[in-house]
Amino acid sequence: MFTESDRPASLFSETERSAAADIDAALGKALAGERLSPGEGLALLGWRRLAALGKAADAATRRRHPVGYRTYNVDRNINYTNLCTSGCAFCAFSRPPGHPGGHVISRDELLQKIEETIALGGEQILLQGGLHPDLDIRWYEGLLRDIKQHFPQINIHGFSPPEIHHIASISGLPVETVLGRLREAGLGSLPGGGAEILVDRVRRAISPGKISAEQWLEVCRAWHRLGGRGSATMMFGHLETLAERIEHLQRLRQLQDETGGFTAFICWTFQPANTRLAHLPKVGPVEYLATLAVSRLFLDNFANIQASWVTQGLRVAQLALRFGANDFGSVMIEENVVAAAGTRFYATEQQIRQAIAQAGFTPRRRNVYYELLDEPPK
Repeated sequence: MFTESDRPASLFSETERSAAADIDAALGKALAGERLSPGEGLALLGWRRLAALGKAADAATRRRHPVGYRTYNVDRNINYTNLCTSGCAFCAFSRPPGHPGGHVISRDELLQKIEETIALGGEQILLQGGLHPDLDIRWYEGLLRDIKQHFPQINIHGFSPPEIHHIASISGLPVETVLGRLREAGLGSLPGGGAEILVDRVRRAISPGKISAEQWLEVCRAWHRLGGRGSATMMFGHLETLAERIEHLQRLRQLQDETGGFTAFICWTFQPANTRLAHLPKVGPVEYLATLAVSRLFLDNFANIQASWVTQGLRVAQLALRFGANDFGSVMIEENVVAAAGTRFYATEQQIRQAIAQAGFTPRRRNVYYELLDEPPK
């Protein structure tokens, strides 16, 4: 009994031989550091040879990061409001305006959370909420100034592109003006949330109240032009096709070519529980690792790829360090959005360090700009 890899060449159809040659050519290009075309990326994404994809992605990562360490950071996700006009079908966290469970965080509670974060070794907060119907630019400026007045050392990684666009709309101001004023008030970096899949067919189906793909990219472009840095994301495993995943990656790669403003790429799988898309099957770790690996091979101009232990758990995140990720993500002292969708993985800093070490690397702490914060081990 022979396996598929042992089959004599004569048993392969012409189509199979052609497809195999295309895959070999694509892997060869990726391993040589050459840019993949969208067609080659799609072929790899549909290939489903997990071990070979992981090997290629790991080689690409080691070429870019030959050091023996892998990084993580310590921060806290603080949701300043859960009130949102977007009504995304995939979200279990937000509440519509007027809902009795809606809230806006008090300033005292916010400052207490930041104080706790610093006491636990955090140097950053991820500040995100919904598309609140009433809060304008002056409210956000006051929020940022209060934080920086009390905690000048903290980096505020805040407000996804849909939030920025919404603030601009509520305030009657251009996006560029809003970004400049928020930066002046203390905004440090821009998270890449709200990207989901950067294809308008998908966005109309799962988040019709949010900005278009081009508008998301334009907010990031404007931030990068101001000299700002930020991350890019992809939430997959819902209504998108494999080709649309590649289209998403292609649009990110094109903007990175233009601006160089993205610090990292993070992808995670859609968590369906408690959402209006709960009927969809939950994507498993094989699909996650394959998509992660292809993302590493395709995004040749992104320095850093993060694992998503928050949606996958520590064991799969360890594997992710061999499938293209060079960063373990954040300790995440607090996280509410993924938890609302029924996925609850928690980890201490010690557990994350241990997981990185068990994967064969030295754990190192970093900031949002991927600058190392700790002393190298002796």
